[in-house]
Amino acid sequence: MAILTDVRILAVEQYGAGPFGTQALADLGAEVIKIENPRDGGDVTRSLGPHFDPSMGETAESLFFHALNRNKRSVSLDLGTEEGRAVFRDLARTADAVACNLRGDVPARLGLTYAALSDVNPAIVCCHLSAYGRTGSRAAWPGYDYLVQAETGYFALNGDPGSPPARFGLSIVDFMTGYAQALSVAAGLLEARRTGKGRDIDVCLYDVGLANLNYLATWALNTGAMPQRLARSAHPSLVPCQLFPTADGWIFIMANKEKFFPALCQVLEVPQLAEDPRFASFPDRLANRAALEAELDPLFARLTTADWVGRVAGRVPAAPVANMAEALEADFTRERGMVVEARSESGGSLRLVGSPFDTGDNNTVVPAGPRLGQHTDDILSAAGYTATQLASLRARGIIS
Repeated sequence: MAILTDVRILAVEQYGAGPFGTQALADLGAEVIKIENPRDGGDVTRSLGPHFDPSMGETAESLFFHALNRNKRSVSLDLGTEEGRAVFRDLARTADAVACNLRGDVPARLGLTYAALSDVNPAIVCCHLSAYGRTGSRAAWPGYDYLVQAETGYFALNGDPGSPPARFGLSIVDFMTGYAQALSVAAGLLEARRTGKGRDIDVCLYDVGLANLNYLATWALNTGAMPQRLARSAHPSLVPCQLFPTADGWIFIMANKEKFFPALCQVLEVPQLAEDPRFASFPDRLANRAALEAELDPLFARLTTADWVGRVAGRVPAAPVANMAEALEADFTRERGMVVEARSESGGSLRLVGSPFDTGDNNTVVPAGPRLGQHTDDILSAAGYTATQLASLRARGIIS
């Protein structure tokens, strides 16, 4: 995808949120250069198991790493040294943005801020993703997705009533914050190209975690109403919007407009239910949720999930409850081209979930995540470093 082909981003990143965000930018065509410390093995996910594929090349064997780092380049560079920071400044001269996801107190120490880089590149955009922000009482705190889920109310919202608090099955705050970082970089670049001046932009897991509460938070802030966990993953106010058991599994029905409930009753061959005063409107159905379940449960139990999906398709919003393997191999997943092949220069290849951004020129084969330092010499040579200088940096462990 060629939308951002004239954008160069220096990514000082590791683990999940930051690499997920810059991968989105790389998928859209940006040149994303991972800056990785050669002294500690680079991005920690390079060694993160339990699944590895040796065919992808040394330092690039982790499947976790590849899920977050396709389409990127890698420069090994120790930013903990004065020499390493000087090299980074040279790279920043021709970069459009710096994207980092470090503890809040670290970017200033490593010289990754606009104040530290604007003298060599006044238009550079520096986007900082952290757990709790770069200012305030928690700037020096490490933090992770699950902690933020716990503290911002997600655990209290997930699971069935009476069950222990539960997290999302995915690192949803990491991923949403990664997208927030990608959006922030793109917005900053628009301004910088218009004005010639860059800036610092901050996003943090905690803020995004709270922002995701959205309308539930609006209810709580303005009415004091605290949403409770509901059985069958039901919506707090729209009915029917929940799971129903079928002959062989589950189906999720979302009759989230008034017109869908009569349509559902037609599919279920009980049109009279739509006329029942107990179920005439959303407030009526909310007040009589249990009674409606008692009417609908035996009807859905007559047929399989696939049968019901076929009957309601295009008429009432509905979905089968699939496991992950079923979702990845589904006909519609194939139709959307959402599983791609990532190929390594070593000759190995992996299947990955592809980019959700459809620009009309998506590829089904993409570059896999790079080996640690795979592009160091090429990128530093292009920045003006001679073979002698590279050898000196390598001898001192500044690069590998």
